[in-house]
Amino acid sequence: MLRAAFWLSALVFLPAGLFLYFLPAGVASLLGVSPLWLARAAGGLVVAWGAFLLAASARPDSLGTGALAAGNLLTVAALVPPVVRLGSSLPGSLRTALLLLGAVLTLTAVLGILSAPSRRGRL
Repeated sequence: MLRAAFWLSALVFLPAGLFLYFLPAGVASLLGVSPLWLARAAGGLVVAWGAFLLAASARPDSLGTGALAAGNLLTVAALVPPVVRLGSSLPGSLRTALLLLGAVLTLTAVLGILSAPSRRGRL
């Protein structure tokens, strides 16, 4: 179950990071992203986080599980309040997709916390 939490989280972060890293200038102007190097730097960080999650899924430990939960919950904390605050100004499908993304990340964080390997098993 813990490996599934890592894989699901990586499947969220890797495509998002790649999209940000290779963000076309036309899409950036539509989204209001300026300067473009900031989106590329953020994309690189998100891709690195997704790669870490894939690597950590091979041998989950308590440190990796804590990082999974913390990273996902921080992402949710940064994502959901603006979506809720903007409310009706966002298109309905985009708002639903972002809230669904927040729910998936919260679910994988909780799944990781509940499935964390115990220290007692190694003694």
